[in-house]
Amino acid sequence: MTQLRGKKALVTGGAMGIGLATCKRLVKEGCDVTIWDMNEEAMADAKKELETLGGKVFAYKCDVTDKNRVFDLADQATKDMGQVDILINNAGYVRTGRFCDRPVEDWERETDVNLTSMYYTIYKFLPGMYERNSGHIVNISSAAGLVGVADLAVYAATKWAVYGLTESLRLEAVRDKKYKVKFSSIHPHFLKHGMFEGGKLNFLGELLYPRVKSHDVIAKDIVEKALKKNRHVVKHPKTLHISVLMRGLLPPFLLPFLELLFGMGKGMNKWVGRPGSDHAAK
Repeated sequence: MTQLRGKKALVTGGAMGIGLATCKRLVKEGCDVTIWDMNEEAMADAKKELETLGGKVFAYKCDVTDKNRVFDLADQATKDMGQVDILINNAGYVRTGRFCDRPVEDWERETDVNLTSMYYTIYKFLPGMYERNSGHIVNISSAAGLVGVADLAVYAATKWAVYGLTESLRLEAVRDKKYKVKFSSIHPHFLKHGMFEGGKLNFLGELLYPRVKSHDVIAKDIVEKALKKNRHVVKHPKTLHISVLMRGLLPPFLLPFLELLFGMGKGMNKWVGRPGSDHAAK
């Protein structure tokens, strides 16, 4: 099991939700942490809370879609902490609705935050990990990165891409004999609160795929399963494995009807997101 004490971590979207819950656990493990977030007020509160837990914390306002800003702050994180051992790409953005019912700029923004931003962060921190042959990159995907969901087409597209990106980088590291550079993708189902507030399957769907009760549930998965135990793919709830199994065993034409049976066609009908936010950050 990997020991985290003394490690240096950077968490995007770290001021709220899964990001903040993960930072709390990392600080308790003895890590120094750098937070990037767009919400300056939430970030200031998060930094104060983490410091009361005894953490050494750095916080910077960062739009992760701004390549130059990401590159500059990546250098700053290295200056602040010496190096970055753990990169958690958590910043996220969601817009719902039929694909042609929203302006294409919404989908571009969603793609930039959920996927393109990871190119920037990984590009800056992976070389150092390769040089040291040590490090761990955790990319937050989604249950929607395993199965399509109506009214979440672009969100699902980005999360499928995150899954593929993570797997491919892992293969490259093994091919390059950088065995101690690790990669994990995290696939949470709808959370009851936060960015997916109001998203819900029907009774049968909830029975098989219950919503995640708190952000800390996923933070625990990140720290205990991905970082400590080096799990490559972490799904929550575990019943999400059934979706992968069904995709492999059933003929493709049956899948949409099965998904409708579980309520995936109307799961976002009552979605409200995080109150007062732009529905960004996990």
